[in-house]
Amino acid sequence: MTDTLAAILLGILEGLTEFLPVSSTGHLILATEVLGFNQDEWEVFNIAIQPAAILAIVVLYWRTFWDVAKGLFGFEKGALAFVRNLLVAFFPAVLLGLAFGDVIQGWLGNPVLVCWSLVLGGVAILAIERWANPPAEGPGVAGVPLRTSVLIGLVQCLAMIPGVSRSGATILGAMAFGVDRKTAAEFSFFLAVPTLTGATVYQLAKHGANLTMNDAQLIGIGSIAGFVTALVVVKIFVAVVTKIGFAPFAWYRIVLGLAGLAWLTLR
Repeated sequence: MTDTLAAILLGILEGLTEFLPVSSTGHLILATEVLGFNQDEWEVFNIAIQPAAILAIVVLYWRTFWDVAKGLFGFEKGALAFVRNLLVAFFPAVLLGLAFGDVIQGWLGNPVLVCWSLVLGGVAILAIERWANPPAEGPGVAGVPLRTSVLIGLVQCLAMIPGVSRSGATILGAMAFGVDRKTAAEFSFFLAVPTLTGATVYQLAKHGANLTMNDAQLIGIGSIAGFVTALVVVKIFVAVVTKIGFAPFAWYRIVLGLAGLAWLTLR
């Protein structure tokens, strides 16, 4: 397989999984393992293509971002609350990432950890789906209480373990704290903007000097593939979880994790 084709496939995989509760990082790690790629060589690529998925959110929700930007200039209560909630939810990940960045980096090459995280995360989703009782409708991201936003940010930190899923942790965490499904999903989408941007900037600052022109081209190709795929996936995802919930994703995680463990054992 050529590097160009690999970049396209990994980009599509990123776009498919970034905003689903199935762990995009876990999928990319398993994909590079199954395809026989060198984890270290593709590690920066897997992180650098994440802004493409972020751009998809900005495009899909441009009116929300535009209204918030205008509201900030007018010191509108809703816009200020929107930004406040995202910032306080983002802050715990910043502290943990700076404190334990090297430890977290060492986890990224461990496919066994990814598989177990997928399985246990799937079980957790089924449990929350059964026992959490979020309201049918909610006030939107700006209406989420400050305390709940902090708790969502703390739960997001679990996603630093590969295979846990950032979107899964934030969405299901929000539901467990009484946030409705649609608001929980959108909170996770918007929170991805500062979180993934910060992670990408941090990694490129550490490794950017070692990137070659070919690396940059592959990142560009993968980013385009991820952007287009994410545009399609996000809208479908919101419709699915609003109607039928997260159980299908939970069972998918469990099956994939067990299959991965079997493959890693028998190969």
